[in-house]
Amino acid sequence: VSLVESGGGVVQPGASLNVSCAASGRAFYSYAVGWFRRAPGTEREFVSAISRSGESAYYADSVKGRFTISRDNAKEAAYLLMNNLKPEDTAVYYCAVGPLPVGDKRRYTFWGQGTQVTVSS
Repeated sequence: VSLVESGGGVVQPGASLNVSCAASGRAFYSYAVGWFRRAPGTEREFVSAISRSGESAYYADSVKGRFTISRDNAKEAAYLLMNNLKPEDTAVYYCAVGPLPVGDKRRYTFWGQGTQVTVSS
């Protein structure tokens, strides 16, 4: 599966962004999708994940209530709507696919190249 993220940018605190993950290659619907992020000097961390059907979603505590994950299997795409962005949300955001919607990055098989999100006044 090939994954391409888009929709990142530079925004002010409190703004919203909707980042997308476009998939191609093989049976996107058969994979769970995860979003991760890496800020400079830190490890890649879990942000959110969604099950194959889209019925179950999971969030890191730091984004719960502000971010919403979704997917459209017909379009082979996943999305991460980020509201009320904070400077600490600044990072490169990656989407990944794997068998289960878990927070362990080692459980994901395919990764995109990432999209930069910068939150700054």
